[in-house]
Amino acid sequence: SDEKDAVMQSFARGDIDLLLATTVIEVGVDVPNASTMIVLDADRFGVSQLHQLRGRVGRGGVPGLCLLVTEAEAGSLARDRVDAVAATLDGFALAEVDLELRGEGDVLGAAQAGVRSSLKLLRVVKDAGLIARARELAEGILSTDPDLADHPGLREAIARRVSDEDRAALAKN
Repeated sequence: SDEKDAVMQSFARGDIDLLLATTVIEVGVDVPNASTMIVLDADRFGVSQLHQLRGRVGRGGVPGLCLLVTEAEAGSLARDRVDAVAATLDGFALAEVDLELRGEGDVLGAAQAGVRSSLKLLRVVKDAGLIARARELAEGILSTDPDLADHPGLREAIARRVSDEDRAALAKN
């Protein structure tokens, strides 16, 4: 740890011109004179991690260049991740790509990545407009009928579908 810190400080000061490192450089490293990065086996990283790595270069007066090296086959999920990062610098667009590739997890519960979506007919990105419209309608109903007294079928459907654990997770948002 001490050796790593000493090397990183030397690199930041410009005493070292070339640094060969693992992804330790992803977090907390701000070296404005770093201008070029080569990420080997880029297909082994996720979209957000590649975007974070790429963001470590080009912070000073010199433009940054990040080369994402991969042997992943075109059309594979791994290659799609690399291609997505290579195609844009827009972090919001990459977050959407990451969401599409990895899935949204259990949006009605507390579980995240690695869990199948609890949505059966919708996809968060593809159906964003429909979801936004449904939210508007739901807010309208709840503003005039918070206990759903005038909407017993809706109240019963929610009671059947949404557990207490799901309600707690939704309340956090």
